[in-house]
Amino acid sequence: MLTQKQLQLLQFISRRQKSSGISPSFDEMKIALGLKSKSGIHRLITNLEERGFIRKLPHRARALEIIKLPDTLNIEGQDHMGFTPNVIDGGLSSAGLQTREETVNLKEDITSIPFYGKIAAGLPIEALSDQSETLSVPNSLIGPGNHYALRVEGDSMIDAGIFDGDIAIIQHTETSDNGSIVVALIDDNESTLKRIRKKGQSIALEPANKAYKTRIFGLDQISIQGKLKAIIRSY
Repeated sequence: MLTQKQLQLLQFISRRQKSSGISPSFDEMKIALGLKSKSGIHRLITNLEERGFIRKLPHRARALEIIKLPDTLNIEGQDHMGFTPNVIDGGLSSAGLQTREETVNLKEDITSIPFYGKIAAGLPIEALSDQSETLSVPNSLIGPGNHYALRVEGDSMIDAGIFDGDIAIIQHTETSDNGSIVVALIDDNESTLKRIRKKGQSIALEPANKAYKTRIFGLDQISIQGKLKAIIRSY
């Protein structure tokens, strides 16, 4: 079974070959699929080649031969080139991050939320509120309330299914339940995405990676900047 990006690339190559008689360039493929670098296109082509859908012809530039198409790919019909991100819904519990993958229908109503880039050490979330970059997300993904987006940096939460480069959708709140994954501000200085647990007069910020240690703080050292609502990941 091919991924959505593999299907999109196969469709784009087939359509271009039918319309112009030649394969698109790597730059054209990168732009069509909304990727930031050509390395992603190289990986997709290698995957399609390994699965027997295309073949690279030797000693010829831009020479790709389509060997077969999957039954699910309608080249002449519906356009699959729209961005359909893989979404991990943030159903959270103290036992762990309960996830499910779903395809977002971008024909539904969408909302623009602030996108603050990476979680920045040394800056509270409020300090970034003047940035103009936004991210459009379906209303059904975020629900009511105020939200913002952050790009995850690092691997401290990989065992909770949160990876470097993921986009975290955060619901703004100053409170959280035990076991929630939150954006915590430490000593008004350092922001971090961790699971929070409160016990007595202390707060533990727990990573989801055995390579990192749990950090313990006093109640007055931690303020909640929001809780994880969902993760958006592109392939």
